[in-house]
Amino acid sequence: MADDDRVYLFDTTLRDGAQTQGVDFSVADKIAIAEALDGLGLDYVEGGWPGANPTDDAFFGTPPALSGAKLVAFGMTRRPGRSAENDPGLAALLNSPATALCMVGKTWDFHVDVALGIERPEAVQMIADSVALAAKRKDEAMFDAEHFFDGYKANPNFAMDCLKAAYESGARWVVLCDTNGGALPDEVERIVGEVLKEIPGSHVGIHAHNDTENAVANSLAALRAGVRQIQGTLNGLGERCGNANLVSLIATLALKTDYRIGIDAERLKQLTTVSRLLDERLSRAPDRHAAYVGDAAFAHKGGLHVSAVAKDPRTYEHIEPERVGNRRHIVVSDQSGRSNILARFQELAIEMEESKVNTLVEQVKAREFEGFAYDGAEASFELLARRAMGHVPDYFKLSRFRVMDDRRWSARGELVTESEATVTVEVAGSQQMTVANGNGPVNALDTALRKALVPVYPQLMDMRLVDYKVRILTPQSGTAAVTRVMIESSDGSGRRWTTVGVSPNIIDASYNALHDGITWKLLHDGAEPPAAAAE
Repeated sequence: MADDDRVYLFDTTLRDGAQTQGVDFSVADKIAIAEALDGLGLDYVEGGWPGANPTDDAFFGTPPALSGAKLVAFGMTRRPGRSAENDPGLAALLNSPATALCMVGKTWDFHVDVALGIERPEAVQMIADSVALAAKRKDEAMFDAEHFFDGYKANPNFAMDCLKAAYESGARWVVLCDTNGGALPDEVERIVGEVLKEIPGSHVGIHAHNDTENAVANSLAALRAGVRQIQGTLNGLGERCGNANLVSLIATLALKTDYRIGIDAERLKQLTTVSRLLDERLSRAPDRHAAYVGDAAFAHKGGLHVSAVAKDPRTYEHIEPERVGNRRHIVVSDQSGRSNILARFQELAIEMEESKVNTLVEQVKAREFEGFAYDGAEASFELLARRAMGHVPDYFKLSRFRVMDDRRWSARGELVTESEATVTVEVAGSQQMTVANGNGPVNALDTALRKALVPVYPQLMDMRLVDYKVRILTPQSGTAAVTRVMIESSDGSGRRWTTVGVSPNIIDASYNALHDGITWKLLHDGAEPPAAAAE
């Protein structure tokens, strides 16, 4: 493979991703993500914008020690009317511990004329001065050409003058940014081809936003045209519709092309873990349908599909899921046949008699007719199967629970609603009654139940509920409708599992899902009921 087929990966999650609505990284988050990206094998990790906010200042104040990736600081070129040496913003970049700098500048004449209000030659000189100084002071200087594709379409000569000023001043990379995400792959490939007539592709990168759902496609189009650096974010995080999804790009480059990246086959197996680490840090559920790394990326529901996959996975899988750290999921539902059930048993290492398999298939279909949904609640299906074989201990027995909501005016004249749950369970051979308040009835019920169980099963301390969904199954019944509750749980090991409960009473349905979630956790942790409770 020729040297010019080496592609460099530049992650902007900690800066670009932080612009996502609802995302607010802590310093600890940024350090953990940076270290994960470094361990994965990224070439560049952009840490943020020194001087822009206290979080970024604290991050660069004590930056993580990266073993392979270069830590990059982001900022602007010098301001009009100042020299590069006397610009405060540029000084913050130059004084940071980052080994490389990426500076953004205007390349669209419209922005120079209207936003900056300066002469165009001055805008070009700002780029040249800033890059030249950064190239002297740091290992690498990079120029981020803001709105480049819009600028090139409006005035190609000015846009190219900006790029050439950066390149000729010592920029290791000039990065073509589709800032509003409006470009399409064919025009990206055409424009990049024009750029590479004057600047070698070994010094050109692409930074695509996803406003037309083309960020990954645009990145690949630019790569095909000759660029050799790709910028993006984990899971496509970013402002508005996000950025190019670096997770999808990494897997595609490694497994679908002959380009070389700095991530070998062994590190590629970390991809799913790193993707989910970001979601865990953001306290949000991972996208089940994300390419390569989603729970559903290699999920098979139709019986015919499962039969074919059992014979040769290549029938419906474009790669082996283990290559990116994922795994195959055989979904069980009312559409399932024996092949789904048997394949799921194989995954779970369950051996069941032929007659019991037929009974279980019918039981699944009957329960799903009642409203259960096992295709999204694999933990509840596993418990259903293992209970049919008598392999699930009774870790505790519920005697009764009561949940009350109290809506009242406080002493301050504020309207408040409080939830209180009382739970009586038999655990370790004795009855325990516990009471707890919560943020809503389900949280109160969960808290009260844990108070009774944690002294006996301390492993429940690290279990938490991360998602709670309710669906009305019989809306024609109004407030008497049957409800389905699905609860997703996780623990300190990074495992996530989903359980389901169905009942005309939403609290009862919630308890059933919660009970399965706790039982699954104890079963997989190898917990044994105390002798007194097992008798």
